[in-house]
Amino acid sequence: MTFRLRAARTSDLEALYEMAKLTGGGFTNLPPDRNALSEKLERAAESFANTEDGLADELFVLVLEDLETKRVAGTCQLMTQVGQRWPFYSYRLNTLTQYSAELDRTVRAELLTLVTDLEGSSEVGGLFLHPNNRAGGLGLLLARSRYLFIAMHRQRFAERVIAELRGIIDERGGSPFWDGVAGRFFGMSFQEADYFNAIHGNQFIADLMPKHPVYVALLSDAARSVIGVPHPTGRAAMRMLENEGFRYENYVDIFDGGPTMIARTDDVASVRNSVAAKVTGHTLKEGERAILATGRLEDFRSCYGARRLDGEGGIEIDAAAADALDVSEGDIVWSVAR
Repeated sequence: MTFRLRAARTSDLEALYEMAKLTGGGFTNLPPDRNALSEKLERAAESFANTEDGLADELFVLVLEDLETKRVAGTCQLMTQVGQRWPFYSYRLNTLTQYSAELDRTVRAELLTLVTDLEGSSEVGGLFLHPNNRAGGLGLLLARSRYLFIAMHRQRFAERVIAELRGIIDERGGSPFWDGVAGRFFGMSFQEADYFNAIHGNQFIADLMPKHPVYVALLSDAARSVIGVPHPTGRAAMRMLENEGFRYENYVDIFDGGPTMIARTDDVASVRNSVAAKVTGHTLKEGERAILATGRLEDFRSCYGARRLDGEGGIEIDAAAADALDVSEGDIVWSVAR
């Protein structure tokens, strides 16, 4: 069974909708709403069709396809510059230190401050793999192919890239963080706020959320305990991000308190270590395991394969990868070791 990542098409709407219904909430970039998903695919089509290099507010949606059945088994997204349509809000967790000479005591209080510090960054997100395909390293292929896409279209991405991880969602589909912080001001459940944000954006946060810092000590134990903690299903994703060079720098999601990971784009391991080379052979029997990619914009495709670099700008790949990528001798293939 061979899987290939490719640019999403408007015809992928139903497949994405069916996957969106499986996310379990808190997955803003993949809402279970046909109209919202259709708008995303249309926007992605415009981005793929734009051949002008340069940083703009673009969205690229990729899908993982089983080449035997043509079934879509996963998806991921890249946003080139967040915060252009509406503010990109985060909570920044910081510490206020105060000293009393009379008591000879130092008190440190943690604060959550509403900020737009990450505005203008690129973002990788919307990664979801169908539960039936969570084996064989397909999640890794989805995640790291995004970085090859960035390397291949570097001028279209910012100097900093972020990844928001879903926070803790309880068995009722609610968020202890939302209930303890924003929910007190909005009179709406986490599910309602999450769905509204996915469809309409988060300007309502700016309209109604108090701008004063929130003292963490005043929150419930349940809300405090989940600040900066990823959903159990996102722990592996957090480790993958850390392996790529992303770090948690005390920014958390305003809805569920999940951690936001940050990296300099050129320091992301799969961007930094990617290599472009010309195919000199496509019948390689044994070689280094790698992620291989080719094509520009809507012609982008990637897969697992074997490679052998000759050190002179050439690359040999295996026949299955050559078929999946539809490349032959003389074509350019980007790759990074698996």
